Amino acid sequence: MEQISVFDMLKIGVGPSSSHTLGPWRAAEAFVKELRQYNYLEKTTKIRVDLYGSLSLTGKGHATDLAVMLGLSGADPEYVPIESLDVIITAITNNQELYLGNELIVKFSPKEDIIFNKNFLPFHANGLTFTAEGSDFSYSSTFYSVGGGFIVKENEEKQEKTDDKTKKFPFPIDKAEELIRYCCKEGKKISEIVYENEKALRSEDEIKKELMRVWNTMLECTYIGCHTEGVLPGGLHVRRRAYDIHKNLIGVVTYNNPTSWLNSIKKTNIKFREILKWVSCFSLAVNEVNASLGRVVTAPTNGSAGVIPAVLLYYLTIENQEATEAEIQQFLLVAGEIGSLFKKGATISAAMGGCQAEIGVSSAMAAGALCELLGGSPEQVLVAAEIAMEHHLGLTCDPIGGLVQIPCIERNAMGAVKAINAAELAIETDPKNAKVPLDKVINTMWQTAKDMNSKYKETSEGGLAVAVNIADC
Repeated sequence: MEQISVFDMLKIGVGPSSSHTLGPWRAAEAFVKELRQYNYLEKTTKIRVDLYGSLSLTGKGHATDLAVMLGLSGADPEYVPIESLDVIITAITNNQELYLGNELIVKFSPKEDIIFNKNFLPFHANGLTFTAEGSDFSYSSTFYSVGGGFIVKENEEKQEKTDDKTKKFPFPIDKAEELIRYCCKEGKKISEIVYENEKALRSEDEIKKELMRVWNTMLECTYIGCHTEGVLPGGLHVRRRAYDIHKNLIGVVTYNNPTSWLNSIKKTNIKFREILKWVSCFSLAVNEVNASLGRVVTAPTNGSAGVIPAVLLYYLTIENQEATEAEIQQFLLVAGEIGSLFKKGATISAAMGGCQAEIGVSSAMAAGALCELLGGSPEQVLVAAEIAMEHHLGLTCDPIGGLVQIPCIERNAMGAVKAINAAELAIETDPKNAKVPLDKVINTMWQTAKDMNSKYKETSEGGLAVAVNIADC
């Protein structure tokens, strides 16, 4: 069994893509670490990066080239000031050199030393190889970005399947049926089972602190998106819509911080149509920040980062305005566990499974988490996750221009609304009458992913990506 923490599923990072930006960024950091380990770093005079498959085909639109440069430079996506990203990239481009690992200046030409290879490596659709050269050595290392910011090497992935990495968890879980079995035996909610597992890795104070850091990052990026107008970068000239929707809903008001803004929304008398607008506004806001290389939380990916904060904000502003940090933490614990079930049993990579693996999984995560907060039993929580995914099966990933904008941003709004609907349906469902277990829909998603034509898996070679003339946008 694979041991996955909630904080593996909910990572803080920089947009626009977890598999095409955050993953390659982390891979670059890992490569620098290998250079140090083998005493090659100080001898390095030249670096080359080869991108393969989906990373090559949509790499420009997903800022993969920028991500590997930032990672090689030693910038940490979780903490680097967003305003410094352009400074670092501009310096590399103008000087034709980078500060490798923040230690050593080496020659580097982005145009010549980042190579976009359209062929796919056999192990995974998102492959990249780093090569360092010096006067007396050449060292190469290949990584795979497998979705959600996770990276592996082929031999490491094979090793993971044989090693028992769950000994630390009191409740090792690979499948939903195992999760329910623990809940029934222990008389606990899903969030409580997940919390016990997390306690095996870190202290209770640290768990709560980190969950709130994740949430505050979600809240901040939603706030930024609601208060930023203009056009998204990338050439499609997509106008930000969250700002206009927010302005029409609440007017032009100045707030001191995201918390005061959230409290003001709670005081608003919101009707049904406005609820839909608010949920859409929240999700669009997050993904517009993501599309602008802003800081978001993978949930489970950057491209689907808006669903979970939108649904949690719906709960906080509509369903339970008296909710505390405890409910926020409960929501995130459930969401993270459901996401891990999909990663273990299928994929959270659009390059492997289409957008069902991103928006579909995020909607399932949010639906299950909301269901528990609404009083759903553990069985109903899994019914909610199943319903949400069932109605995303077969969803393709066909971004126009290789950008995480069209149709990606709107899909977050649709995924959030479906999640709320799925949670409500689950609350009204007797789990004994549910015909499709969550494990079955996870397996079906994986089979659908394998049957899906590669041009619909984040390559921009099919669907909307070729049906729409970019010049007309």
